[in-house]
Amino acid sequence: MKRFGTKPSIMASLLFMVFILAATSFALAANPTAPPKPAATAAKQLQKATFAGGCFWCMEHPFDELSGVVSVTSGYTGGHKKNPTYEEVSAGGTGHTEAVQILYDPSKIGYDKLLNRFWHNIDPTVKDRQFCDVGNQYRSGIFYHDEEQRRLAMESRKALEANKPFKEPIVTEIVAASAFYPAEEYHQHYYKKNPIRYKYYRTSCGRDRRLKELWGNAAGR
Repeated sequence: MKRFGTKPSIMASLLFMVFILAATSFALAANPTAPPKPAATAAKQLQKATFAGGCFWCMEHPFDELSGVVSVTSGYTGGHKKNPTYEEVSAGGTGHTEAVQILYDPSKIGYDKLLNRFWHNIDPTVKDRQFCDVGNQYRSGIFYHDEEQRRLAMESRKALEANKPFKEPIVTEIVAASAFYPAEEYHQHYYKKNPIRYKYYRTSCGRDRRLKELWGNAAGR
């Protein structure tokens, strides 16, 4: 029995397949697949800043409230003891000072602004103490992480020495950053966890009173 139309049907199918393949090849050539774009978060380069200004409880919230600051961590740095505890640092002898390490987005806030906030939250005129806390473990300091931070810190101190609103010399140290050891969890953001005890300590230590004497209306800002 004859099968009418078999050959024309096969030829039509082959021609259709050739047409589809040609069209697909043309489309790929005209629109090559673009390589995947890196995630925006991967492109973002966060930087560190490390400052010591006496009790680290009092140095967290001045930076926490700044736009562009990602995190603020209380800890110990500048000494020789590895993985020190709060008790060891408080007792002296470790070489460490209480400090905060800041992670920030340089596209939103500059290191110079962090320096300005730092100065206005410390007493730069005293050595080995801050307010009511006395000892090398409470010394003030700027711990730079690269040459650019060192340059900006030195320029900042020089400008402050030329225009400071007080007579005493500035003794705050500017040194290269070394190992930073985060403090125990109960110290982190203490001002949020224990607001009443924090405010009592801050007031009784005379911190705000002394800052006002030094910086006037710029105190804490």
